[in-house]
Amino acid sequence: MKHLPRDDSFIRNFVFGVEDSLVSTVGLLSGIVFAGVSRTDVIITGVILIFVEGFSMGVGSFLSEWSAEEYVLQHETNFRKSAKSAFVMLISYLVAGFIPLFPYFFVGGNKAIFISIPISLVTLFFLGIGSGRFSKVNTLKDGLRMLIIGGLAIVIGVVVGKLVGYNSQ
Repeated sequence: MKHLPRDDSFIRNFVFGVEDSLVSTVGLLSGIVFAGVSRTDVIITGVILIFVEGFSMGVGSFLSEWSAEEYVLQHETNFRKSAKSAFVMLISYLVAGFIPLFPYFFVGGNKAIFISIPISLVTLFFLGIGSGRFSKVNTLKDGLRMLIIGGLAIVIGVVVGKLVGYNSQ
């Protein structure tokens, strides 16, 4: 059986895109909900964040992958591989960003946050498990690592949101 060559840029960009999108989006949403922002403003802010950051992450992936490949090969390279990496980053960021935002379309901010945070944490956990399985390492350990690190970003968003919300009233 012929094996396809492993493309580490695919898994790197997929995991980075999903993780960063979940953590950034749920952290921001948690912070602005605890700051007292209206449900409509939460949704608008979330959608803007997801698209702007998704594009920014895709461009960043494109430029960094291209630069790294030129560095390793020591000559100019074709942009195709870098474009694929950017596309993976963009799509994974866009899709994952709507996971924590989704509850806000149906439930008010204070209730939606208690759906958004657990869904995001569970998704991070399973992302870690999937990454560990793909890499053939301890899946539970990778799942817990992703869960804990992502959870810290949520705590930061909540604390900053409470501080800013309290001070602005």
